[in-house]
Amino acid sequence: MEQCQERLNNLFQALADPTRRAVLGRLGKGPASISELARPFDMALPSFMKHIHFLEHSGWILTRKEGRVRTCVIEKTAFAAADAWLSEQRALWEARFDRFDALLEDTNDD
Repeated sequence: MEQCQERLNNLFQALADPTRRAVLGRLGKGPASISELARPFDMALPSFMKHIHFLEHSGWILTRKEGRVRTCVIEKTAFAAADAWLSEQRALWEARFDRFDALLEDTNDD
């Protein structure tokens, strides 16, 4: 359970940064090289690489090196883990709101 919580913490912490979200958005269209991913951002490559490493270590992306080019791809299991947690939370809150609505209806009937 502790390990699962740490994984979720890392997944959501990675999403907290707009640069990392933009990188994931771009990778949603398909694999891309580091230089292609870095092009739209006004930052030095070493700074951009920190974002890539963060995404990789948190489990959102995988990188592979072919010759001199490092290519990034989305890791689908990260999306599944985040989606599972969000689905659990959605079900929990929907059940709470349903109970609250029922309570309000009972109160209005009196």
